[in-house]
Amino acid sequence: MDFLDYAFMQRALLAAVLVGITAPAVGIYLVQRRQALMGDGIGHVAMTGVGLGFLLTWSPVWMATLVSVLGAVLMELIRWYGRTRGDIALAMLFYGGMAGGVMFINLAPTGSNANLTSYLFGSLSTVSQSDVTAICVLAAFVVLVTLGLRRQLFAVSQDEEFARVTGLPVRALNLLTAITAAVTVTVAMRVVGLLLVSALMVVPVAAAQQIARSFAATFAVAVAIGVSVTIGGTVTSYYQDVPPGATIVLLTIGAFIVLTALAAPLARRRARARTAAQGTSDPAECAIPGRREAADEVGV
Repeated sequence: MDFLDYAFMQRALLAAVLVGITAPAVGIYLVQRRQALMGDGIGHVAMTGVGLGFLLTWSPVWMATLVSVLGAVLMELIRWYGRTRGDIALAMLFYGGMAGGVMFINLAPTGSNANLTSYLFGSLSTVSQSDVTAICVLAAFVVLVTLGLRRQLFAVSQDEEFARVTGLPVRALNLLTAITAAVTVTVAMRVVGLLLVSALMVVPVAAAQQIARSFAATFAVAVAIGVSVTIGGTVTSYYQDVPPGATIVLLTIGAFIVLTALAAPLARRRARARTAAQGTSDPAECAIPGRREAADEVGV
């Protein structure tokens, strides 16, 4: 536990815990909506914000947040209205974001290229106190949205048409999900890196789905996996002098493989229990709920 004696490790661990909570908390809605790669696209756009931060000598974290939010809103607008050429427009946005970041970095003062690497792949030693403050504020916003509006966000992610019939503001909630995902990318970029953040938003959720049956259980298991791998990856990075972002992602994939291996025997056990339960209850009650679960979530 000697790593706790160093201030930079204390900051890195705090940031890692917040990333481990927020990334899966948002990722579960993106996976449900089949937008698993949205975080990767926002990460490309955020590069422009980082580059602008260096060029204008302003906080790269806050600038990346601003640009990411604008990019996420534009992505959602393209999804709504760009039905025929939406994929091309999104591709141009992603590649333009990366190109803009590289261009602004090269126009910035000397030394920014080295700093860019820490934002792309994560770095322990470069997490400053101002970064921690920004991460705490942004993480608080993400947690408030993903937990406070979990019923509404789940209903929209499960079935937009059904959610619209129940009276939910579907477009506003979709837009809020996109903005929250953008904020999460900037929360995670100092620990995991912009190029790897999408994995931490998606893989813990996919791993949790192997053993969890309900939305609430999947949410809890995914966050537990996220916190475990970010702390484990941060500590491993300190002792082994390896990139924290890559280490965290590899640990996450390892958790997915382990839980996938455990899923088969768990499924067989559940099948036997379901078969036994059918002798004393209505078989329809044993089915996994679809729209009924969405209705329960929104309280209708």
